[in-house]
Amino acid sequence: MRLSEGVEWGLHCVVLAAMLPTDAALPAGRLAEYHDVPSAYLAKHLQALSRDGILEALPGRRGGYRLARPADEITVLDAVEALEGCEPAFRCTEIRRRGPARVAAREYRVPCSIHVVMDRADAAWRAELAATSIADLVGMVLASAPPPTLEKGWSWLQEALR
Repeated sequence: MRLSEGVEWGLHCVVLAAMLPTDAALPAGRLAEYHDVPSAYLAKHLQALSRDGILEALPGRRGGYRLARPADEITVLDAVEALEGCEPAFRCTEIRRRGPARVAAREYRVPCSIHVVMDRADAAWRAELAATSIADLVGMVLASAPPPTLEKGWSWLQEALR
């Protein structure tokens, strides 16, 4: 399975938004600047996150994006599905019903074993993402990021919010 880079970008923006003071927001351009990604492309992902209630878009001079609800109420799965959709990664086309070994449709009484395994894997992946909140990610970032990165990020954020 391969997710678009928009998932990475969007999740990083959601984590950064979770670190903002509750009355603050960052414009798409500043979020793009912070992550050094193209602003126009990032804006599409921010809009998707806003449409699904992950981020809230505020208009005006001091506007921008902020979390739409508390970080502990937003899961990684919420954000991933806002960005990529809810479709399973695997699509079974029932090729076992084609070719020289095919039999009548009524003979296929149980789902394809490959389909079953792929559905189980998809469910496990989604369960892990659903069990991890944005607040959990913030905690992981704060615990694992190099101290100079945190210091530089905090300084940038303070300047961006002025």
